[in-house]
Amino acid sequence: MNTPIKDFVDKYASSNAERLHMPGHKGVSNLGVEALDITEIDGADSLYTANGIIKKSQENASSIFNAHTFYSTEGSSLSIRAMLYLALKHSKNKQDAFVLAGRNAHKSFISAVGLLGLEVKWLYPKKSQNYLSCNIDAYDVEKALSNLKQLPIALYLTSPDYLGNTLDIQSIKKVCNKFGVLLLVDNAHGSYLKFLPKSLHPIDLGADMCCDSAHKTLSALTGAGYLHLSKSLPDNLVELAPTALSLFGSTSPSYLILQSLDLANKSLADGYAKSLNEFIIQLDSFKEYLQSIGWTIVGDEKLKLSISTKEYGYYGYQVNEYLKSQNIILEFYDKDFIVAMFTPNNGKRAIDNLKKALSSLPKKQAINKTSPVFECPEKVLTIRQALLSDTEKIDVDNADGKIFADVCFSCPPAVPVVVCGERINKKAIECLKHYGVTECSVVKE
Repeated sequence: MNTPIKDFVDKYASSNAERLHMPGHKGVSNLGVEALDITEIDGADSLYTANGIIKKSQENASSIFNAHTFYSTEGSSLSIRAMLYLALKHSKNKQDAFVLAGRNAHKSFISAVGLLGLEVKWLYPKKSQNYLSCNIDAYDVEKALSNLKQLPIALYLTSPDYLGNTLDIQSIKKVCNKFGVLLLVDNAHGSYLKFLPKSLHPIDLGADMCCDSAHKTLSALTGAGYLHLSKSLPDNLVELAPTALSLFGSTSPSYLILQSLDLANKSLADGYAKSLNEFIIQLDSFKEYLQSIGWTIVGDEKLKLSISTKEYGYYGYQVNEYLKSQNIILEFYDKDFIVAMFTPNNGKRAIDNLKKALSSLPKKQAINKTSPVFECPEKVLTIRQALLSDTEKIDVDNADGKIFADVCFSCPPAVPVVVCGERINKKAIECLKHYGVTECSVVKE
């Protein structure tokens, strides 16, 4: 597969042209990549009005993902905002428009809702569980849609979630079709799902729109992402996608990130599926081994290893500290879990090193202290109202009864325990403190 963006930049970098354009480094090396870091000069195309090399590269990506695929240089966050804008534009009823969403939504969803003035009706898991997961199914969706007086502009789900749990997108889509509701999926952690022996990518399972973070599981630079639109969507909506991205995106998209997306196409088309699935076989075997010696694996995502550590006698942060001492750096940890993200680029060595480290930890008596049970807080203001209110930062211990107004959640995992506009209660304080939150912004009284 050709790489039109990378080829153009390589040719320009070798031309020794006088760079009387941005950026200010003028190609002079400091980090070592400056010669390849350009802007929208003649021939380089422009991301949101692409009609040259970027358009050709996006067409390559579209053929790979069997969708209308557009690049994001600001990760899935930008694509999430664009999806919600497109869903609102598509809706016939924009009065009191709202989204039906799984509660474990990323903070970029919260900010998008606030920017667009949308309401949210939350779907909660059937049973009490960690706030990072929301194990809803087609029955839950049908029940929720049946009980609404007005239909949402879209159903918004996160799959896979941060702990590696996936939802039955195909069955849920059938329910959405029954009610005529768009299905939007945050697939930030699942770009590679397209390349399994049987694709589990949301677009192939029926989603109308989804976002992928190419940098999370593919060989692309941080910030590289995709917005995928189903080929079943009307042409006028597809044509609006660049506008939707430009509304929320920087007018100076990184050309380094664009090159990495361009090169990713070549990698994905040239043997990636084979190397991915060979690596997954090794990773599956490793997971089976860990279970055999007593570790508790959660989630079903192939490239993610999530372990509930307390059954083995450790808090997640204790395991993380030990692994750091072995020069093994995890994606995420808290009191309850550790999360390791793999790709074929790790190779067998990474598996062997983690296997050696986790095997060397002696199994201890299980920690039976349970985590706080998440409960639905009372909604007082809309997300937009809370975001635009006068706020103050206070200690969490003093927040009982206050209205939450924060979107600055740590990333990872960037999933809010309490959402802007909700009233903080004692149970919420218990949850916030459990996950290390000591201060929060609240609406000033």
